[in-house]
Amino acid sequence: MNDRVLAILLKILLCRFILTTAAMSANLAPASSPLQRKAATSQTYPPVPEICVVTGGTGFVGIRLVEMLVERGAKKVISFDVVPPPANAWIHPNIEWRVGDITDKKAVDKLLSEPGIGCVWHNAAAVGPFHPKDLYYKVNYKGTLNIIESAKKHGINKIVFSSSPSTRFTGADVDGLTEDEMPKLPLKKYMQTYAETKAMGEMALSKECTNEFMTVAVAPHQVYGPRDNLFLPNLLEAAMNGKLRIFGEGYNRICFTHVDNYCHGLIIAEKALYPDSPALGKFYIVTDGKTHPDGEQYLIFWKILDEAVKAMGFKSLWEKAHLPKALLMFVAGICEFVGKLFNITFKLNKFNVIVLTMHRWFDIKAAENDLKFTPIIGFREGWDETVAWFKENWLPEQPRSSGLFGIAKATQNKIDIQDLSAKKVQ
Repeated sequence: MNDRVLAILLKILLCRFILTTAAMSANLAPASSPLQRKAATSQTYPPVPEICVVTGGTGFVGIRLVEMLVERGAKKVISFDVVPPPANAWIHPNIEWRVGDITDKKAVDKLLSEPGIGCVWHNAAAVGPFHPKDLYYKVNYKGTLNIIESAKKHGINKIVFSSSPSTRFTGADVDGLTEDEMPKLPLKKYMQTYAETKAMGEMALSKECTNEFMTVAVAPHQVYGPRDNLFLPNLLEAAMNGKLRIFGEGYNRICFTHVDNYCHGLIIAEKALYPDSPALGKFYIVTDGKTHPDGEQYLIFWKILDEAVKAMGFKSLWEKAHLPKALLMFVAGICEFVGKLFNITFKLNKFNVIVLTMHRWFDIKAAENDLKFTPIIGFREGWDETVAWFKENWLPEQPRSSGLFGIAKATQNKIDIQDLSAKKVQ
């Protein structure tokens, strides 16, 4: 082979490499992090339905789920949410960003009338402890009923429901329990309206589950990752303003779930929906599993959170006085009373005190066995990248405030829009 022929062959190979790399990059979300891109391309994943629907598709989890479905080969993904996509949303020919309200039965029916939908990932929810109470019922329960009714009407036979471990929380420690070892639904008393209405939605779905209409509920625990707009922003904002202290002794064990690990669990759950599957109608928890420190399925919450606090340049939480749980519960009770009286949102409430002092971690062997779930991003690398992302992207934009009233701006904006939209539907 002469030098000219060899040069031509090398040019051809180089061109193919460039084209292949460009094609791969074109099918990776531009806002994803290096770790997310590595996870997307370092292994082969099962095929996904050609046409997918994601409710709540502009939220922290929802937007990444939309992206990952496209990255894994979906021909069309319809995101349905009450707010439009953010400015940096992926503009891709396979993604339709549709604005609509899950409480609007006509809008849901129009959404699910799309021919060929292979699965609905139902993520839309009023999340956290800060919404008006009636909104939880309208979104989390009535919205789920709308999805069930329209899906059955249009012959859609797969629904993956985004649930929450809080649906089973009683205030007692959850110290390495499996799903079967946790309290069964319905509970006699729920710790908050969010948990109660999510449980109502989950029970409504599981009740309808058959070999012809297949459903499964998948929950994460303490989701984190780049673009988080709820968990870390609210805690770091409190730390920035000197209002955050360690609750109790500070050694409570909990587990985390990288957003990509959760979305991976949601996506592969669709493959577990087949006639007589052991997953039909069941509830699963997915986390970072044994990638947590020391190969355990948990970490020490306040120690790990303090890593993020110090990385932002704030004073270590462990250098400040701890707040006794009994005192916090007393103050939280006062905050809740004043909040109801004057319609003010306080970050401190009884639910938050309990969950920030109790053990909250799970044995995920059921998801490993039935869903074939394994984390695609390890905790250590995922957490380090998340902290770095917040330092680069979140910290420079933060104004100083009192930190006692209200919640993160992005969180409050979506709450206001959801509440207004639900009232219009009435």
